[in-house]
Amino acid sequence: MEIKERIQLLLGEMNRGVYEKETEIGLSLLAALAGESILLLGPPGVAKSMVARRLKKAFVGANAFEYLMSRFSTPDEIFGPVSISRLKSSDKYERAIEGYLPTADVVFLDEIWKAGSAIQNTLLTVINEKLFRNGDQELKLPLKLLVAASNELPAQGEGLEALWDRFLIRVISTCVQQEDTFYRMLLDDTEEEEGDVRWRITDAEYADWQQAIRGVEVPADVLAYITDIRRNLMKVELDGSEMHRNVYISDRRWKNVVRLLKTSAFIHGRPSVCASDLLPTYHCLWNEPEESNDIRRIVVQALFTPYVKEIGSISLSLKSDLKVSRVREALEAARRQGDHRDDDLAVTDHFYYQIENHGTGNTYIFIVDYKTMKAYDGKDAPAVGVMYADPLQPKRTIIRAFTDASQMKEQGAERITLYRDDKNIYINGVRFPMKRLQRGEQQQLWLGNTSLTNRDYETELEGVNDRIDVRVKELSENLFVSDADKRDVTQYVNTIRKEIAWARVDVRKLRYGDE
Repeated sequence: MEIKERIQLLLGEMNRGVYEKETEIGLSLLAALAGESILLLGPPGVAKSMVARRLKKAFVGANAFEYLMSRFSTPDEIFGPVSISRLKSSDKYERAIEGYLPTADVVFLDEIWKAGSAIQNTLLTVINEKLFRNGDQELKLPLKLLVAASNELPAQGEGLEALWDRFLIRVISTCVQQEDTFYRMLLDDTEEEEGDVRWRITDAEYADWQQAIRGVEVPADVLAYITDIRRNLMKVELDGSEMHRNVYISDRRWKNVVRLLKTSAFIHGRPSVCASDLLPTYHCLWNEPEESNDIRRIVVQALFTPYVKEIGSISLSLKSDLKVSRVREALEAARRQGDHRDDDLAVTDHFYYQIENHGTGNTYIFIVDYKTMKAYDGKDAPAVGVMYADPLQPKRTIIRAFTDASQMKEQGAERITLYRDDKNIYINGVRFPMKRLQRGEQQQLWLGNTSLTNRDYETELEGVNDRIDVRVKELSENLFVSDADKRDVTQYVNTIRKEIAWARVDVRKLRYGDE
């Protein structure tokens, strides 16, 4: 049986009789197999302790330890009392650890931030090194997973930052959200069974899997996605606010995230990490709950960045070809109609005529717009246009004529009225001459050097669309991607498909002259 199928069946049994806790249980198992710890943040009564109890079922013969922390909790209650007999017989300060945290495979510590400093300092070594010093002995712990829970974040300025950073996965745990699921939970009187789970993991399998996980490769494209995510964590938008925050993630944390990625790849039966393994890592990257949604958005968008860039490149080339095509059509139409009014107008950058005496003298209008513009007539309404700074050359002003004012999308664009006569253009009723070639001056070599690229844009766009479909499928099949994550992916992919649709409109314009 493939390991993915095995884990899927195991998760199915662990989730039986639990309502809307698939994310918590799934990520807890991922954390256990990665050798990491998980924190569940949420109000009382949302089944946080049940998650830890279900994780005990994942391992054959697993011992569990649970404890509700308070400010009065002592190390004896967590790590075992001091052995009086050992103190008397051997004069050694050792704890009787049987039945306490040092002998447990799965540990659940509720209200973790209420623990005193003596407990916290020991937990740092327990979580990070899986070691416990008992007297003069250093014990290797059987600990596979530590689940901590709290209904609050650690208080600032109380030295809890190091312990907070040790919990790689942080999940916001809530009450049941779906009404039909809530009703089923209310009417379910089935008691939790302690019977065996068929697909439990043995200690030997766990050890073998740990070795195999270390051999999983991390390809360069995944590292590039991580770089993109890191860069965008510098400007995380907070929920319900226009404020942005630079979210700090330690190098140690990133190192552990890569271990989590390798574990996910191994569980899915792959020899190397792929992009779909990255989505659940947003649970590792927030420090406060209001950062979580935007960080998920950042991760989702990073996974589709190559396709967005590819679509942008295709669209840019398409628009360039469309410009060439339109200029050719406009000039050919003027030639057929015997219109020679603009033969001596100076052409700039292949596509523009220059307007003299306007602004700083760097104002240009698209050739097609000028040639198709209405001639001056007091009876007719002028054309509607827009004037804006060229985003590629900010010192240059561009004028476009649009029949549809909704096309005026350029930031800082000014709405204007336009018409022309044989030698001039009228902007908001003010006449400006067009720049013409001087006697003996040669026209810029423009259409001769500027041609259509002869690309099959429709096939290219279809190829991008297919690759997006593959990425969406990979994400939907990931065992640790939640339904909420999938909804975010669908929402973002819909915006990408709109860009593809707009590019296809340009393809039709180029191919058939549609408007």
